Amino acid sequence: MSRIGKKPVTVVNGIDVSLDGTTLVAKKGNLEKRLETHGRVEISIDGAEVTFGRSGESKESAAFWGTYRALFANIIEGLDKGFKKSLEINGVGYRAAVEGKNLKLQLGFSHDVNYPIPEGIEVKIEKNLIHLSGTDKQTIGQVAAEIRSFRPPEPYKGKGVKYTDEVIIRKAGKSAS
Repeated sequence: MSRIGKKPVTVVNGIDVSLDGTTLVAKKGNLEKRLETHGRVEISIDGAEVTFGRSGESKESAAFWGTYRALFANIIEGLDKGFKKSLEINGVGYRAAVEGKNLKLQLGFSHDVNYPIPEGIEVKIEKNLIHLSGTDKQTIGQVAAEIRSFRPPEPYKGKGVKYTDEVIIRKAGKSAS
């Protein structure tokens, strides 16, 4: 029994939800998000609540039950509030700047790293912080992980790109004998 799948998803005012065959569609203004279920779960819309159920007794149906409910809850939260993630750049001469649709990073390499900003992601730079925001949780996390992968924080001085809530466990340097 899925504890997540049993919970109904409450739809916030201003978001229209409809079922188009096996596709769940959520609209807010001109933004539209779709969740294709491929008939793996049963969906019922009762006013402002959307409930998910198993389509059979298979293990696959049980696995998709909670997964699709969580994905749809993230779609509703993204359309309502949006998602944010922040990265921190530490290091002498390490900088970030937004130039058009590219994020220009100076991370101690002999060249600048140019990262194309995906559609639907908003990037703001504030001193040594990079703030990412958008409506899609998966895309925000993927973009943050890709930016961090250019120069992950090293364990001795903590130089590199890290999440703001990430804790870097420091190693002791060389000790004199």
